[in-house]
This record gives sequence, structure tokens and C-alpha cells, in this order.
Amino acid sequence: MSNQSGFAKKCAHLLHEYFIWIVVASYGAAAFTPQLGETLRSWRFLNTSIAGMSIVATTPAILLATLLFNASLVANIDELKTIARRPVLALGGLVGNFASPLAFIFVSSVLLRLWHNNDETQQLLTGLAFVAAMPIAGASTAWAQSANGNMSLSVGLVLATTLFSPALTPLVLHAAGAVTTGDYSEDLHEIAAGESANFLGLWVLAPSLLGLAAGRALSDKRAAAAKPYLKISNYAAIVILNYANASLSLPGVLRQPDADFLVLMMFIVFSLCLTAFAIGFLIARLGGADRRETASLMFGLGMNNNGAGLMLASTTMADHPGVLLPVILYNLIQHFVAALVDRLMFQERDGFV
Repeated sequence: MSNQSGFAKKCAHLLHEYFIWIVVASYGAAAFTPQLGETLRSWRFLNTSIAGMSIVATTPAILLATLLFNASLVANIDELKTIARRPVLALGGLVGNFASPLAFIFVSSVLLRLWHNNDETQQLLTGLAFVAAMPIAGASTAWAQSANGNMSLSVGLVLATTLFSPALTPLVLHAAGAVTTGDYSEDLHEIAAGESANFLGLWVLAPSLLGLAAGRALSDKRAAAAKPYLKISNYAAIVILNYANASLSLPGVLRQPDADFLVLMMFIVFSLCLTAFAIGFLIARLGGADRRETASLMFGLGMNNNGAGLMLASTTMADHPGVLLPVILYNLIQHFVAALVDRLMFQERDGFV
């Protein structure tokens, strides 16, 4: 191992160790010093139209595509063939990733009728819709690996939900539009009818497929050597992406803090995250999964690609910046819950049932 490669691995490990606090710091920077984030979001590297589809390459879009390309670049395609042995678990994970948060939104829409501010209710439900509509996050594979999970199943769930997202995401957004009202409902239906499929196809699916294709051309040795550098670039991209997107909404929270609404939002988002992890556990139990498969299902269903969710929400609903807050909170909470689940269920072997 070269000194340079060893140093990169140490840096990647250090970043992983403290990454959640680095993300928190990026949100703090967005709240107090949003000017750079606003500038980053304003840059346009490409603005054209192909076959009637608008293509606008902004800084957040390019960062998101980079994350997905890097993740797919080092994915082991041969491992995915083993999923065919347990198709019930893979199908359960695919359906559960989109269906369980959508069911949560329906229940929440009924309970939140008691809330005194209808606009806040609509902001919360719409934000949850962007969480529910996104595919499984690539970060789930890192947590599954830490818990000695089934990596074939873990990577397969990420790729499957990504591949089906251009079809399933519009359905979720339309369904969420049916339980929201006013301008929020209209926006969700409009996004589902056009923006979401184009966005996911261009900035989520395409870079993922390109990464898979490029990865096939890499030797195992080169792929292994590239991993620490890819991880470092991914950490940097996530931090900048979160900072740029959060600069839209967090300054407003500081200017006009609404304590009771923030407490409500925290409770609802935390409940959604716990529910998602619990559904993963339930699917594992019903499907007769072993410990390794259970870890992959729980981290997969509990962690959504909120980078894509933030990007889509900030692009299409800039006139409702409050919608971004639930997505931002979920992005933080899912990592805290993942760490808790990992410690209680998978790092302590006797704690696993």
C-alpha cells in the first residue's frame, strides 16, 4: 500500500467517524451564512433543451450526479445475481420503501387536521412526500456493511429502487397530492406529471447506470484503490449539497422561529424514520430473513436518498422553502437512528432477536 493510499484511507475513516457532526455543522453554516450557498445554487453550467426536456445543470444537480456515479462505480454487479435466490425479500424491500412512508403520510394527514395552522400542516405533509418518493440512499450500504449485513441485498435494494424511481416516484407524489390541499397539492401533481420523472431519469438513474458501466471496465485492484478517494469526494459533495440546499430554508427559521411547529415536525419526522426501520424489520421477519438480511432491509428502508429529495424540492418548490425542513431533518435523523439500531441490534450480538 502506498503512503498516499494509506493516508486517503485514514482520511476517509476519520470523515466517516465524525460525518454526522460535519453535516450538522454544514446546516449551521447554511443557517448563519447562507450567501455562499445561494451563490452556488445560482450557477448554471448548462441550460438547454433536448427532445422537449429541459436540462439545467446546476451545482446541486452535478453534485448529486457525482454521488450516484461514484457509488455505482464500485458496486459489485456479480453480487446482485444472488438476489434471485431470495426474490421475496428484494420485492418486499422495493414495495416497502415506497408504500410504508406513503401510508404514514395518509395517517398523518388525518391526525394533523387537529393542528391549528393549515399552512404548516401542508408544508409538513409536502416535505414528507419528497422523503417518501425517493429511492433508498447509497449510505444505507455503508451502515449495512458496518453491521455485517447482506451486501448483495443491500446494493440490490439501492439499485432496484433507483431503477424504478422514475415510475414509482410520480405515483407517490400524486398520492401525496391527494391528501394535501391548495397550492401544495397542485405543485405535487405538477411535479409528478413532468418534473420528477425527468429529474430522476437525468440526475439519478443516468449517472447510476453510467457508474455501473464504467465500473465494469475497472479491474478489482483499481476499484479497490479508488474507493478511499471516492469516499472522500462523496463526503465533500454531500456536505456542499446539504449546505447549498439548506441555505434556502434555514435562515428563515432563524429569522422567524416557530418553536411549537419545529417540535411537531421533529416528532413527526422521527416517527416516520422509526416506522421505516420497523417496517424493514417486519418484512425481514415475515420473509424468514437471517440476521444479515435483516440488517440490509432495516437500513435500506430506513434511509432514503434525501440529497435527491432536497434537490427536487428546492428546484420545484423554491416559493415554499418551509417544505425543505422535513427533508433536512429526516436526513439528520436517519443517521442518528441508524447508529442507534446498529448499536442495539447488530453490534451487540446478544441483542439481536
